[in-house]
Amino acid sequence: MKSLFTTNSIAACALFGLASGTFTSVFAVETVKATVNGMVCAFCAQGIEKTLLKMPETKAVFVDLKRKVVAVEAKDGQMLDGKKITAEIKDAGYDVVKLETVSLTVEDIKTQMKAKK
Repeated sequence: MKSLFTTNSIAACALFGLASGTFTSVFAVETVKATVNGMVCAFCAQGIEKTLLKMPETKAVFVDLKRKVVAVEAKDGQMLDGKKITAEIKDAGYDVVKLETVSLTVEDIKTQMKAKK
């Protein structure tokens, strides 16, 4: 009986933590992954990276010119605004053609991109 109580208590704490956002960094990583047209050189990639790193909720940015991918990872406990990211990229002169939220870190995405080469 004691082990059932302990299991239920742990599950209840985990659910409460998820609902309150307390365990965000433990259970989920929020990264916005965009397909961006118009990037042709390292200067383009560097400009987008610098712009997106200025956003207070941004932890890391990765730009893959070959695959036209920009990935923006949120800081622990922060949420990313896809519309804001799209606006920043468009203001820099590029076109966002696809935007998705994934549960991968920027490092995970870098690893995937390197494996595809």
